[in-house]
Amino acid sequence: MSIVLVIGAGGVGSVTAHKCAMNSDVFTKIHLASRTIGKPNAIKKDIKKRWGVNIETHPVDADKAKDVAALIRKTKPAVVINVALPYQDLAIMDACLATKVHYVDTANYEPRDEAHFEYSWQWAYQKRFKKAGIMAVLGAGFDPGVTNAYCAYLLKKYFDKVRFVDILDANAGSHDKSFATNFNPEINIREVTQEVKHFRKGKWIKTPPVMNEGSVHFAFDYPVAGKRESYLLFHEEMESLAKNLPGLERMRFWMTFGQNYLTHLRVMESIGISRIDPIDFKGQKIIPMEFLKALLPDPASLATKYTGKTVIGCIVTGTPKSEKRKVKSEKLVTKYIYNVSDHAKCFREVGSQAISYTAGVPPVIAAMMLLQGKWKGKGVFNVEELDPEPFLKTLAKNGLPFKIVNHKPLPAALGLQKRT
Repeated sequence: MSIVLVIGAGGVGSVTAHKCAMNSDVFTKIHLASRTIGKPNAIKKDIKKRWGVNIETHPVDADKAKDVAALIRKTKPAVVINVALPYQDLAIMDACLATKVHYVDTANYEPRDEAHFEYSWQWAYQKRFKKAGIMAVLGAGFDPGVTNAYCAYLLKKYFDKVRFVDILDANAGSHDKSFATNFNPEINIREVTQEVKHFRKGKWIKTPPVMNEGSVHFAFDYPVAGKRESYLLFHEEMESLAKNLPGLERMRFWMTFGQNYLTHLRVMESIGISRIDPIDFKGQKIIPMEFLKALLPDPASLATKYTGKTVIGCIVTGTPKSEKRKVKSEKLVTKYIYNVSDHAKCFREVGSQAISYTAGVPPVIAAMMLLQGKWKGKGVFNVEELDPEPFLKTLAKNGLPFKIVNHKPLPAALGLQKRT
């Protein structure tokens, strides 16, 4: 038996629980936990209706490692899938260490009181996880996660060495809200309002946030979606890929944003409603961002009227593998590997929109790889350090196929000519 404990019952957690139920031959018993029991119970009911699978639900305070450890001891899982808030990563990792249970997450740790994320806090667990004889797979969502595996797959199949990577994420979908975030508003807004960085020749080059004057952007012609304005953004997979792709010279991450979305961000920043430091309000301390989160639509509620598609992938340039291994080619080849997901199709399958779907399916497959012994190791790993082939093959069978085409490399000065 392979028992799984999923922590987090938002839009991504719902997809993760559904996909575990759809793979009940691997996950023979499923536990779903969240701070309150209402959302897990609603997901439990939907899973029973759609797939005829019974899951168990639990309340847990994921900020407290002791509480999570107690739940792990009660449920006895082989693996914990963490799709809770990034603030809670370390507490859940501590609980997995205390109970010697494997760990999978989708987003790296960030402090609650600082809009800053990096892997250093979780990489620091390497020796402890190794000593405990357990495995932690970090950032196993889509981006990060699948994008990491895409780079590793292209390196394995096509290249002797990777030189340039451009990761492109487009949401070409629409809903009926004037403004909404596609995942947790706190995390989403913190991510897109931070200072931008990209990697070039061993250094991190800084540029202004996406909604500020001087932001770097260009129009990319996406498969299916067409031309979309794409903005340079710092994203966490860049940090691990820069470490694990030797010889990498340049790496950038691009995400599409509409003018309506950017205008809302500018207004929220200017009036201070997106602040994450506490303020006094009628004798009480409140955090404006938490108040804003309460006002905005629940991302899970967007699914019913969401139309259009997401297109996420990597354009990778490198020196091709030579037929005769002694002869090294200096010719550069570029491949574009990507996935297209349909919001309405995802809703019909699991009741969620494509953003939640693309983030929620991969950690299930990562846990599957671990349980089936296709990913082995002791310690802390990012996805690109593990064999991408069985992961992507199984992912394709579970609703996230990919396509590879030849492509032109993206110019080094992309977007710099027309800063606005």
